[in-house]
Amino acid sequence: MTNKEKYTEAFKKSFENENLIFEDLEYQSINEWDSIGHLFLTSNIEEMFGITFEIDDITDLSSFKKGIEILKKYDLEF
Repeated sequence: MTNKEKYTEAFKKSFENENLIFEDLEYQSINEWDSIGHLFLTSNIEEMFGITFEIDDITDLSSFKKGIEILKKYDLEF
């Protein structure tokens, strides 16, 4: 599984929706991505990649695309 597939899987697991177009997804653009959903998402991403986000990165994770940018800081390739 590629890193992008893992990342997408974290979104699917967090929001329990296989049919979303994740590439365009932004914070609060769906009901599931509220503050609680955000905690689930960050936790699932951390678990999937074996990392621990810095607080600023949790706050900055505002879209699917932004998350990829953030993960690149953790030496992950996409």
